[in-house]
Amino acid sequence: MMKRQSGFTLIEIAIVLVIIGLLLGGVLQGQQLIENSRVRSAVNDFNGTAAAAFSYVDRYGRFPGDDGPTGTLTARGTSWTGLTGGDTDGILDGNINAAFTATGELGYFWQHLRAAGFIAGDPTNAAVAALPQNPFGGVIGVTAGVMMNGLAGTKVCMSNVTGSGAIALDTQLDDGAGATGRFRATLGVSGANTAPNAAVLAAAYSEDNVYTVCYRI
Repeated sequence: MMKRQSGFTLIEIAIVLVIIGLLLGGVLQGQQLIENSRVRSAVNDFNGTAAAAFSYVDRYGRFPGDDGPTGTLTARGTSWTGLTGGDTDGILDGNINAAFTATGELGYFWQHLRAAGFIAGDPTNAAVAALPQNPFGGVIGVTAGVMMNGLAGTKVCMSNVTGSGAIALDTQLDDGAGATGRFRATLGVSGANTAPNAAVLAAAYSEDNVYTVCYRI
C-alpha cells in the first residue's frame, strides 16, 4: 500500500499566514495606541504644569521656585516645613544643564508646587527626587535658560521622548519643527536624561532617535 504523505495544504498555509498577519497587525496597532496615549498624557503634563505654576502666581504673587524668603514660606503651614525659598528676583535661576538635576530654584519649583497643593507628591523630595516622571520613561524638569535660537522664558522639559512622540508633541503644541517656535528639541540618548541644549537642533526629527523636548509656558 502507498503511504499517505503528511504535510500542510496550500489552504492551511494560507490560513496560518493570515493569522500571523492579523497578529502582527494587532501588535503594531497596539503599539501605536500606546504611543498615542503617551503623547496625550505628555500634552496634559505640559499644560497641567503651566496651569499649576500660574495658579501659584495668582495665589502668592511670585513664581514657584523663586518665591521666598524661606521664613515666609515655612510660616505658611506644616506642608512647607523644611523648604527653602528662592531669591525673589523674578527669574527661575539655574543653568540650562541643570534642568534634570534640579539644583537650587529648579528643584524648589516642584517643592513649592507640592507644598501649595497644586501638584501631587511629597514636598520634601529634593533635587532629582523632586522631578516627576514623564509618560516616556524619562523625567520632567524646568529651566529658564536660553535655548537654541534665543528661546528665553520658563520652559517645561521632558527627557527620553521617542522620535515619533516628539514629532506629535511639536505638531500639536507648536509648529512641528524642533529648532523654532515655543517647542524646542535636543537630541538625546535612549534611557538617559539628556539635558536641554543651547545649540540649534542640527537636523529634522527622526523616529529613530530620542529627544529632550522643552515647551515655553
